[in-house]
Amino acid sequence: MTNNIDKNLCISNIFNGLVEGLSKFSSQSKVALIYASTPDSDIFVYDPQNILKEHESILKEEYYENRRKLKKDIKKSLANQPKDYLVPTNKLNLAGLINYGAVSESFFYQMWFTNHHPDMCSIRPTEKWLEHAACLLSTDYPLGRITIGTSGYILKNYSLQAIADYIVDQRNCFFDYDSRLLIPPILNTVLNISKAREEGASPLGQIFFTDPDKILKINFITKIQRHQRPSVNNTKHVRKLLTAVENSNRKLVSDGSTIIGVTDSPVPDYAILAEYLGDHGFLKLGEEKISSFFAGNFHSTNREAKLVELEELLLDSKLESETTTLLFQFISEIVHNSVKNGHGCTLVIDLNKEHLSMTGHILDPPLNLNDSAHTDLASSLTKIDGALHITSDLFIKGFGCLLDGKATNWENNARGARYNSAIRFSSEHKDTIIVVVSSDRPVSIIYCGLEINAFSAWEPPIYGNFPKPVPITKYFNGVKS
Repeated sequence: MTNNIDKNLCISNIFNGLVEGLSKFSSQSKVALIYASTPDSDIFVYDPQNILKEHESILKEEYYENRRKLKKDIKKSLANQPKDYLVPTNKLNLAGLINYGAVSESFFYQMWFTNHHPDMCSIRPTEKWLEHAACLLSTDYPLGRITIGTSGYILKNYSLQAIADYIVDQRNCFFDYDSRLLIPPILNTVLNISKAREEGASPLGQIFFTDPDKILKINFITKIQRHQRPSVNNTKHVRKLLTAVENSNRKLVSDGSTIIGVTDSPVPDYAILAEYLGDHGFLKLGEEKISSFFAGNFHSTNREAKLVELEELLLDSKLESETTTLLFQFISEIVHNSVKNGHGCTLVIDLNKEHLSMTGHILDPPLNLNDSAHTDLASSLTKIDGALHITSDLFIKGFGCLLDGKATNWENNARGARYNSAIRFSSEHKDTIIVVVSSDRPVSIIYCGLEINAFSAWEPPIYGNFPKPVPITKYFNGVKS
């Protein structure tokens, strides 16, 4: 059955839609699937991007050594269940992966996997995404349904609905009545406001949406008369009203249909809060951060700089552990301040025993990083064109430093002078780590002339020549017991 081209194409369409959709919502994402379509069929692995290759030992025990027990347990869980009802299964604890599994009479077993990116606000919308992929596969696969790739298209554009599905589930667990809030229209309103400008300025401030019966419990600073309350669909009017709450603890209050008024009270439990921060913002459910939004779409990132590669390089250096910790903490603070304030900067971490002589403004005496009072000054110095020269003995030796060097094959003309100068300089000074923060937020870690956090084993969606699923016995051929 699984060799049938229509059914393999069904899996491929859903797979490709999932990869594209998750890669837009998060960073570039991989996806994999382990499944058995019927109780009597083999267990198959569909992993064309090799996302599972570092987890063979756990997967071998679960799906190869214990496959008979697994199928027996699934049959028990499906006893007396409706034919098309999807029963969630236990998740696997795999480092760096999010997974969702389900069983049903129409499609016996499936477990979907994708990346757990370290900068996610929440993994819950991604889990809802995988759940929807499971629903579509259990419906499409038994029929060999591949018509015009509809399921793949749905998954490719599922971000708003994935967030809405999670919010609805959480609110249904909390409230003992049917909520009158329509979540998808509210999420569309949040995005529309984020794109609206007032006298050229992006929105600032907070607005929350809560159930009409909760409105009575809110202490308002003031309300708008009932007959004059603007509809939340009047984006331009709501955008103007946001100016009344920007740069304060005040918030606009909505019942999902209109703007009620202004409050400085805490956000009610399970209210939907949109926090506008200029060119981006965050969506929260009460106090729980669910996603960010910018450029007209929702995203999973918390927009905090990822410095995992820098930490690994420092740990691998010959520096003492205490020095490594202090240096990493200091650099992290500088980078986060730069990102928060929206300006780029370049940091040269000089690991040489004899420190480099760099062209720029040399400090006399150098700033001692053990003095916390120097952190604020260091942050200010990063605003000046040129690099900050940081030495391995925890001093700032200079600022406004020029980085030069010979052209290399690893330059990227799309990244600008700051980035490419760092590439050239690093290629000629092996014992340096260069951190480049761009004004539009990406952080690059450059070492030995290469951006080490730029290379990814991610592979694009697979169209045309799609690979076939592999039986579990063949997949683990050669894997030691």
